[in-house]
Amino acid sequence: MRKQVFILFGLVLLLSCMGKTHENISEADLQEKASRELAKFEPKKGVLLFVGQELEAVGGLDKYNDGYLDHFAKPAGWTTYSNISPGLMSFGRTQTGLDGLFETHDWGDSDYNATLQHNDKNYSNMAMAIGLGLVNHEEKVADGTHDAYIDKLADFLLSLGKRPVFLRIAYEFDGDPWNHYDRETTIAAYKRIVDKLRDKGVDNTAYVWQSTGFISGQEHLEGWYPGDDYVDWCGVSFFNRWKEIEMFEFARKKGKPVFIAEATPTISDYGGKLYGLTKETQMGNPQQAEEAWQKWFLPFFNAIEENADVVKAVHYINCHWDSHPMWVDNPTFKGIDARLHLSDSISKRWIERTSKAPFILSSEDLYDRLYNNN
Repeated sequence: MRKQVFILFGLVLLLSCMGKTHENISEADLQEKASRELAKFEPKKGVLLFVGQELEAVGGLDKYNDGYLDHFAKPAGWTTYSNISPGLMSFGRTQTGLDGLFETHDWGDSDYNATLQHNDKNYSNMAMAIGLGLVNHEEKVADGTHDAYIDKLADFLLSLGKRPVFLRIAYEFDGDPWNHYDRETTIAAYKRIVDKLRDKGVDNTAYVWQSTGFISGQEHLEGWYPGDDYVDWCGVSFFNRWKEIEMFEFARKKGKPVFIAEATPTISDYGGKLYGLTKETQMGNPQQAEEAWQKWFLPFFNAIEENADVVKAVHYINCHWDSHPMWVDNPTFKGIDARLHLSDSISKRWIERTSKAPFILSSEDLYDRLYNNN
């Protein structure tokens, strides 16, 4: 009997050890899976804070002096926009290609001028994020017709010196109907731009592949994906339908960080699901600002915290949306004024949140930290 008990005890002990060994292997596998090589300009810890999008929203300039930089601590970066869509009509202006990079242009969304910002001392020690649209021209980019624009873009990027750039090529690629990109041609165009910029020696630029967030599920994202070698960061927009975002999980599978590349307080109205309608949200209205804090800002910060393993950069659009011709009839943005300084309550809570970890602001060693993934 004693022998049987001993044998039984031995079997239990053996099984217990086997279980622990299996558990240890499983944990090691999980840790190995969780650890990945950091992407270009991805901080080891923390979240880069960007603010945009047009000159008046960012501020910090002689003519544009009531924007974010005039009321808050300097963020890690700012966002601007341009295009390779020559001939495209946009609210009374015919685009010439690379608009807003070298000179001041307004295509219905107020003024843009990335060179003006780059040359101003108030924009020192800040990264730049560029949304590059290809609407109606993805085929000409893909087949080489627009190579001269890519070469000129390369010259611009090289002129920035060590300033880190996040280039969002064909941003919101799945944004139909406003972008209506052809999938296969857009993928080819994205790859051509990356290849040519690399061939020209551009090394201060990370390439961001940005979805709308609420349109594509995992299968569709996979179908749009240019490939690991062409994507440094996955990007996503964070507006009123943020609950439908699947990019966080997709980025995990690909081992890529996420840039929440567009975000502004929008709250779905009863027609939000079908028509994109949002409630009027004016930061200067205390009741509307408080509702925005509860129903958009808190979910925004929660999404960053809950996805801290992949979300490494965010961009707040500090825009007076409903004052720009481009947005006055847009169902999502027509009633939105997202300028933070208009609300003392929101400003106080925003500063409290963004002035400490995990958020990364501008600093004298920011470029070195980004280049060295610190």
